[in-house]
Amino acid sequence: MTEPVNLNNDLRLAVIAALQRLLPAVLVVLLLYLVAALQGEAFTPPYRALAVVAGGLSLLLLRVRRNGRPLMLTPLAEISVKLVGRWLGIVALLLLGAWLAGVTGFYSPGTVFTWLTCAPLVFVPAALGLHEIKRRLITADNNVRTAICAGVTPHSVHLARQLETHPELGARFVGFFDDRSADRLEATEPFDILGGLASLGDYVRANHVDVIFIALPIRHLERVMNLIDDLQNTTASIYYVPDVFVFDLIQSRPGEILGTPVISMCETPFQGSKGVAKRLTDIVLTVFAMIPALPVMAVVALMVALTSRGPVIFKQRRYGLDGHEIVVYKFRTMRVLEDGDEVVQVSRVDPRVTPVGRILRTFSLDELPQLFNVLQGRMSLVGPRPHAVSHNEQYRKLIKGYMLRHKVLPGITGLAQVNGCRGEIEKLEDMERRVTYDLEYLRRWSPLLDLRILLLTVVRVFKDTKAY
Repeated sequence: MTEPVNLNNDLRLAVIAALQRLLPAVLVVLLLYLVAALQGEAFTPPYRALAVVAGGLSLLLLRVRRNGRPLMLTPLAEISVKLVGRWLGIVALLLLGAWLAGVTGFYSPGTVFTWLTCAPLVFVPAALGLHEIKRRLITADNNVRTAICAGVTPHSVHLARQLETHPELGARFVGFFDDRSADRLEATEPFDILGGLASLGDYVRANHVDVIFIALPIRHLERVMNLIDDLQNTTASIYYVPDVFVFDLIQSRPGEILGTPVISMCETPFQGSKGVAKRLTDIVLTVFAMIPALPVMAVVALMVALTSRGPVIFKQRRYGLDGHEIVVYKFRTMRVLEDGDEVVQVSRVDPRVTPVGRILRTFSLDELPQLFNVLQGRMSLVGPRPHAVSHNEQYRKLIKGYMLRHKVLPGITGLAQVNGCRGEIEKLEDMERRVTYDLEYLRRWSPLLDLRILLLTVVRVFKDTKAY
C-alpha cells in the first residue's frame, strides 16, 4: 500500500497535489520577471522566451518521485537535495541551449546569475511547505483509514508495526485475526488478537473497517477465497500479502504480463531505462577517465615490460553478467599466469608478486586496463567484483545466493570493496561478507550510490591496507 490515501477523496489534497506540480514552475517564471524588473531590465522577447523554456523544464523536472516508497516518508532534506539537483540540471540545459543558439548576448549576466542562484531559495521552501501541509492533511483523523490483518506472520506483524510507526501512510492498524492459539503465534505487541477468522467479516461490518490485509500462506488458498467471498458485501479495501517475503528477495516488485499479475522475486535493478542510463554513465565516465589514465597506463606498461618476463597484460577468465564467462584485463603483477581449475590467491608476502607488481597492487594501478572492459560492455565501473572462474565454482556451493551477484555487470569497484572487503580470503566468512555487500548493492542500487562508491574508492586507494 504505497499510496493509501486517494487524493480525489479530499479536495484539499487534490489542490495540493496540483500545486506541488505547478508552483515551482510558476515561481521560477515570476522570479525571472521580478529580478529583471529590480535590475532595470525590460522584459523583452528573449526574456519571455527564456521564461517559457525555463517554466516548461521546471514543470517537467521540478518534482520529486516516489523512488519505490511513499513520498510522504521521504525526508525533507532528501527532497531539498533532489530539487536542487534537478534545478542544476535545468540550469545546465538552459546555458547549453543559449550557447548553441548564440543568444547569450541578449541577456544581462547579472540578471541571469541572480535569477539562477535565487530560484532554489524560493521554490524549495515552497515545495517543502506544501509537503508538510499535505502530510498534516493525510494524518488528520478524517483521512486516516482503519486497518486489520487476517493471519499472523512475521511479515504481517512487520507491516502492522510499519503502519503504526509511519502515520504518513494514512492508516491506523487495529489488530489481527487468526485461528491459532496465542502460544503458536508470533509476538504481536502492541496489537491485539481480535478473534478467529470466522468472526472477521462480522467485525468488519460492525466496525466499518476500511482496509483488510490477508496474510495467510499461499497453501491456504481455499481459506483466502472464502474470506474474500465473505467480505464481498463490505466496502473494505482488500490487500493480499503473499508469504513470498520469507525469501531473500532481490529487486522485488509487482508487474504484469499481458494482463497476468506477477511479482518479481529476483531481478536485476537495471531493466529498461535504468539499464540504458547505467550503460551511458559508464561510457561517459570511462571516456573522461581515459584522458588522465592513458599516459599512466603507458608508463606502467613500460615498467612491467622492463622489470620482468612475460606479457604486459594478464588476461583471466571470470564470470560476468548472468554467469557468462568474460576475459578481464589487468597489468601483470606476478611471475605466473594462473587461469586454470585452481587459482591460488595472493597473500600479503607472496614471492610470486614482482617488486613493480607490489606497487601496482598497493595503489590498484593494475586494474586500470579494466577500463577497456567497461568500454567493451563486459564490466561496469561499479558492481560486484568478478572472481576467477575456479573461485566462483568453489564458493557457489558454499554460500547461499552467491550467484545472484551476477545479475548485474561486474565492476572495477563495488560496495564490498569500499567497505574493506579486499585482499586474501582466509576463511569462508570473508567471502560471505563480500557477497552480503554485493547483494545489498543489488537491493539498494541508485545512481547516487554508484557515485558514492566511486568517490570512496578514490579515497581508499591511498589508505587501503588490504591491497597487496
